[in-house]
Amino acid sequence: MSPQAPPQPAGVRLAGTGMAIPPKVLTNDDLAEMVDTSDDWISRRTGIRQRHIAEEATTVRELASTSVRLALTNAGVEPAELDFLMVATLTAEMCCPSTSARVVAEIGAAPAGAVDLSAACSGFVYGLNMAAGLIRTGQYTHIGVVGAETLSRIVDWNDRSTCVLFGDGAGAVIVSASDNPDQGCLYQSMASDGNAWHTLYCARTEEDLPDDRDGFSGVFNTLQMNGREVYRFAVSTLQQTITEAIEGAGIRADDLAMIVPHQSNQRILELARTKLGLPEEKMYSNIDRYGNTSAASVPICLNELMEAGRLHEGDLVLMVGLGGGLTWAS
Repeated sequence: MSPQAPPQPAGVRLAGTGMAIPPKVLTNDDLAEMVDTSDDWISRRTGIRQRHIAEEATTVRELASTSVRLALTNAGVEPAELDFLMVATLTAEMCCPSTSARVVAEIGAAPAGAVDLSAACSGFVYGLNMAAGLIRTGQYTHIGVVGAETLSRIVDWNDRSTCVLFGDGAGAVIVSASDNPDQGCLYQSMASDGNAWHTLYCARTEEDLPDDRDGFSGVFNTLQMNGREVYRFAVSTLQQTITEAIEGAGIRADDLAMIVPHQSNQRILELARTKLGLPEEKMYSNIDRYGNTSAASVPICLNELMEAGRLHEGDLVLMVGLGGGLTWAS
């Protein structure tokens, strides 16, 4: 048997996007009937006016499958052509099997490789970076990256400091090989600081709690957050990560067609945009309609931008995620 030639490095392109949003809408006024809050209190502090909530029968797997099917269709790629699938989620249905393996089976992509990623709100950007690197080797042609969450399942609906923030949904992209070796990722970063884990966590048992029970509401298996510390981290880290990415890519801020940030808080996004001196239309935001959907937020934004015709081939786009862990990526 003749030895095969080693694969040649390939360019990388975003071939298609998709999203899936559960139909049920929970407005701020709805929340005001559940906890001591108001539309004015929530919207002024976060920019959120509503969020989508998955019904009991809707699984994170269903949302992920729907979004990746749409992404495959928009990419013109058949499920059987998919080489690998990554599902970024902190609300996987089970610890085993992975959500991604079951999604691969449901969409008809078996035996594609499958892995779940747990990096909280940074998960999708982590996955996109990994997919770009795998495609670049020339050994993979089509990789799906999904961010999917049913955060409503791990929210304490009596804790107004957290329940007002989060929503459910999924977004997906297909990353494909390009004949142009110069096409692809100009810069990427992935980082973490586990020393600050206790600022945002979801404890299963007493043993999981920080020594000082920092921010613990008393309800296990729900998100616990030190809002002040998380806000401080997000403000400084988002601005720093964006600046480092621009400098690392050797471009200027106004060369960017769009910044697609994780949708954590409208005030945080505005502070970063103002510091960069960019107009509103170059920092995408949809937090008012979806809230914080963790790993799903960046791909949902990306899909909306594509559907609206606001991104085109050759555009420079910066995607940024940051969240629990603590983690951040660009």
